[in-house]
Amino acid sequence: MTLGVLTTTVPAALIDAVLADTERGSVRQRSLPARLVVYYVMALALYGQASYGEVLRCLLEGVRWLCRGGDALALATKSSITKARRRLGVAPLAELYRRVARPLAPAGLPGAFYRGRRLVSLDGTTLDLPDTPEIDTRFGRPPASRGASAFPQLRLLALAETGTHAVFAAAFDAYAVAETTLAGRLLDRLKPGMLCLADRGFVGFELWQAAGATGADLLWRLRANQVFACETALPDGSYLSRLYASPAQRRRREGGVVVRIIDYRLEGVPEAEPVYRLITTLLDPTTAPAGDLAALYHERWEAEGVFAEIKVTLPGRRLMLRSRRADLVEQEVYGLLLVHFALRHLMVQASQALGADDARDPDTLSFLHTVRVVRRHLPLHAAFSPSAAPADAGGDLG
Repeated sequence: MTLGVLTTTVPAALIDAVLADTERGSVRQRSLPARLVVYYVMALALYGQASYGEVLRCLLEGVRWLCRGGDALALATKSSITKARRRLGVAPLAELYRRVARPLAPAGLPGAFYRGRRLVSLDGTTLDLPDTPEIDTRFGRPPASRGASAFPQLRLLALAETGTHAVFAAAFDAYAVAETTLAGRLLDRLKPGMLCLADRGFVGFELWQAAGATGADLLWRLRANQVFACETALPDGSYLSRLYASPAQRRRREGGVVVRIIDYRLEGVPEAEPVYRLITTLLDPTTAPAGDLAALYHERWEAEGVFAEIKVTLPGRRLMLRSRRADLVEQEVYGLLLVHFALRHLMVQASQALGADDARDPDTLSFLHTVRVVRRHLPLHAAFSPSAAPADAGGDLG
């Protein structure tokens, strides 16, 4: 396996097309051409504990085909790398991620579907940022018991495919921006045939209506203080109710959208809450029994595993983005998302190539092992085809 792991998912031809579309292509021969800088930003995520120069060295040993005079590129300084990244900007990485990221699970993949519906999870996290005045002004920081937090943070919301951990859409902004606001920016990636899981805090009339209008089905958790009167009791213990636009409309029983409410307990589970309450667009208990949906909802916890991969496993320690300018922070986030997606893409390919029934679920493969394999092989090859798939990926990951 080589840097082809990245070029299989993010091929050079696609990068060139995006650079042209965003008007960021190199207009003259530079020591750090734009295509190389795109791969460099992604390599920063693979080598989270290496210096800028060391990351460039590792990258160049695998990509000398990208430009002539590759030996000279190794002399690039930290300042020249920063200038090259600023010339590139955020737009190419954002557009690459938009074009590349997608659900990966083939039909029938264990854990990826419920009665034909593709399972996806909506969840959020925060990322620590360097403490510079520019970053603090742009992103802010959370409050602390004594003043403000030690580091600025950005808020990230992701749509991830439950069965593969592939993050196929993401939005991020300042720490103060609410997750519900970010969710509105991701709704265009929900499609008919999906079942979207989400935790407390997302259920509001406007967002529920907008998410349901995509054609996807919804299974979200409710806050304890949200009130839903039973209008029709169902045989499995769930009931039909209505979600209203305001408390006044609920009191008048004016308008509202029909929803199904499921209450359940987790018996014998330490630290479980007394009652869990779900709201769903799946109204028929014969095709979506309450017990199934209660069990299914806890698949949402897979999303927390996705963030652990991004924030701990991939960087090798707790993630602290390294860029010290606000625009480069945004660029780095997209590079991080692209690399995580590329690794998850590789794992899905490997799980299918292995063929054994107990290995067809990508969860049977180790994300940490995949990261280590890619790091180990990246600098070892002097050349590779940008269109060639990594032929030995299945063997290494098995």
